[in-house]
Amino acid sequence: MPSFDTRVPAVLLRTDRNPFHHGTLGAVRSLGRAGIDVHLVADSTGSPVRGSRFVCRMHPPPAPGAPPSEIAATLRRVAARVGRPAVLIPMDDASAVAVDRLRAELSPRFLLPLAPAGLAERVADKAELAAVCASAGIPHPVTLIPDSPAQAASAARRLGLPVVAKWSRPWLLPAGSDLRSTTVLTSAEEARTLHRRAGEAGSRLLLQAFLAPGPERDWFFHGYVDRAGAVRGGGAGRKQLAWPRGAGLTAVGRWTPNPAVRGPAERLVAQLGYRGIFDLDFRRDGTSGAYHLLDFNPRPGAQFRLFADGAGLDVVRALHLDLTHRPLPSPVPLPGRTFVVENYAPLSAAFRRGTELAWHARDDLAPGAALWALWSRHVGRRAVRRNVRPTVPPPQPTPLSDDEKASSH
Repeated sequence: MPSFDTRVPAVLLRTDRNPFHHGTLGAVRSLGRAGIDVHLVADSTGSPVRGSRFVCRMHPPPAPGAPPSEIAATLRRVAARVGRPAVLIPMDDASAVAVDRLRAELSPRFLLPLAPAGLAERVADKAELAAVCASAGIPHPVTLIPDSPAQAASAARRLGLPVVAKWSRPWLLPAGSDLRSTTVLTSAEEARTLHRRAGEAGSRLLLQAFLAPGPERDWFFHGYVDRAGAVRGGGAGRKQLAWPRGAGLTAVGRWTPNPAVRGPAERLVAQLGYRGIFDLDFRRDGTSGAYHLLDFNPRPGAQFRLFADGAGLDVVRALHLDLTHRPLPSPVPLPGRTFVVENYAPLSAAFRRGTELAWHARDDLAPGAALWALWSRHVGRRAVRRNVRPTVPPPQPTPLSDDEKASSH
């Protein structure tokens, strides 16, 4: 294992209210196993993560949708309790954008990568990402940004149905809303109806050409860009199973080297001058064979532990080592390694060599033991909510994902 400076704690920040964000538990375990004190700023109500033996201390998070000033106040309180400078790791897009805005205020208390100001918000914004890809020569689905409901209907017809609708800044969607970050629309009228809710969504609606799903078409690339601009601690992976099927989060992923994914990923972060952890989602066009970048997440992806290598390195460990000026070991890739999220892919959760489970771990039994009871209650509550909806609801497009941002088309 690398030599960590265990005097420096880590603070994980997550402002969303998803109790089953397995990436948070992955980060807690990865750093905790290295002997680092892990402080978690998140709502863990009904979440298996609260039982992890690697959580040093839980801290109340800011409210969903809190402005940067409230997030800063929360982090000041956490810093006072921690009592020494700590590595700060945002675990969702809203946190990453807020931390980027607050860098000057936070830097005396927290260690952060020196990324260009405003870059996290720029790449996380789905509308801005289209321009970023065009400038960098990275394939990206044709994207139109309508200014009115009528233009939205026209754009849908122009792109050809079905079409993908995205809110440019999904972290601004109101909690409890039926609005989803990514939706497949099957008619121009659905596009017109959805655009009328732009004020409620808090950001622009964009429409993208639909890239059909299929076997071996969904890929991702995780990495950490160190102070010298080198990409460390990650790799390319193939989404073998998604939830919901054909779109959404990675339920089963496999470490699969792919130069056609790695090359554009490394070229893009180099051109942007990006520093820190990133997670990119790609889809291969079944017609042209080109890999289109769909999302740039300026924080750890939920399945980042897929890329834990033979030297004991992953992206959160690489971040801690780099920011504490410790040497990073040479990578020891483990292609073929598999990551399974048990509550989304229970039949794939076999304890076989080369597989890491999101929730179950022999050295941290409580989260896995708590998972199924908590998950059953969660699913039951959602079923009840669906059953008590009005019998004739207003027309809505079909959502791709409920608990997490859909990461593909």
